[in-house]
Amino acid sequence: MSDDIPAPDQVPGAPHPRETAQLFGQSAAEQAFLTAYNSDRLHHGWLLTGPRGCGKATLAWRIARFLLATPPQDDGGLFGAAPSPETLDIDPDHSVSHRILSGAEPGLASIIRSVDKKGKLRGEIVVDDIRKLGRFFGMTAADGGRRVVIVDPADEMNVNAANALLKMLEEPPARTTLLLVSHQPTRLLPTIKSRCRTLRLLPLGAQDMQAALTQTGANVPSQPDHLAALAAGSVGDAVRLINLNGLEIYTELIEILATLPRLDRQRTLALAEAAAQRGAADRFDLLLNLIDIALSRLSVTGAAGAPPTPEAAAGEAHVLARLSASPQQARKWAEVAATITARARHGQAVNLDPAALVLDTVFKIQETAGASR
Repeated sequence: MSDDIPAPDQVPGAPHPRETAQLFGQSAAEQAFLTAYNSDRLHHGWLLTGPRGCGKATLAWRIARFLLATPPQDDGGLFGAAPSPETLDIDPDHSVSHRILSGAEPGLASIIRSVDKKGKLRGEIVVDDIRKLGRFFGMTAADGGRRVVIVDPADEMNVNAANALLKMLEEPPARTTLLLVSHQPTRLLPTIKSRCRTLRLLPLGAQDMQAALTQTGANVPSQPDHLAALAAGSVGDAVRLINLNGLEIYTELIEILATLPRLDRQRTLALAEAAAQRGAADRFDLLLNLIDIALSRLSVTGAAGAPPTPEAAAGEAHVLARLSASPQQARKWAEVAATITARARHGQAVNLDPAALVLDTVFKIQETAGASR
């Protein structure tokens, strides 16, 4: 893939999952896989599910490295059986580790969205991407004959690609393990899910989040709890928030909400104009996501009778409690959230002016705050 085309399986600004040395906060999923391996019940298909950015792809690459670097288990002859592995860790100096890092491991195939004939990144994984595995499986086996396939994410397969992969799951090649990364398993064919064993990964807590961010080389902010709350346990989302100044944008948004129902129009206009600047498409999309988060947290506050913890910005709890003090108000915020999200995404699709779209969104929020008094 060309260097100027972003890798679809890598968060911008973060190492590729194959380069990630450690996985934080997912010991239960790792242990579940090891238990199956050590009990000789290694399923041929594994579905790695959980929120986007929680470490699913990192776990897939760790499993692949482990399987390709670990010799087949036997009775050990006169010396007895070797002890069962207790971790997925593989020495970074192992030959398999080096080959995986350089993209030269013959026993591993990675299926992601490919580039079309015009040099553009496709919007989905197509059937030709899956059919390439036929040649991969036909190559001379190495490392004990084991093969590993990573599909990341499997949610992006179109119907033909999914059906082609289903045939492989129904009749898997010998000593082959297929690892399917899935952010939204409901989008997968039920027959694919039924032929895989599921490993569920959980959102990261603040401590694990901070450790994972340090590993990526990101500048961990002085308010890690705020970042963990906004990112909802997703390292990928946290990296994006850091790179795009998401904490500062959300703080400004909360301070604008604090002026409701009167609304500080000058600050609102400044927020809208910042989203409309040339080259600010990523920040504009992030702002819409942050508005979604704020409305969701408003709904949770009224329904639960207390703001969610930890705060995602200084003073957020007071603002949320004032604007959403009852289940009735919570319902109104949930309803307006659905309306605003649909209008905003439609506006993006038809290329409406970003500044006008942000202003329209905030005015709708103001209207709801006034009606909820």
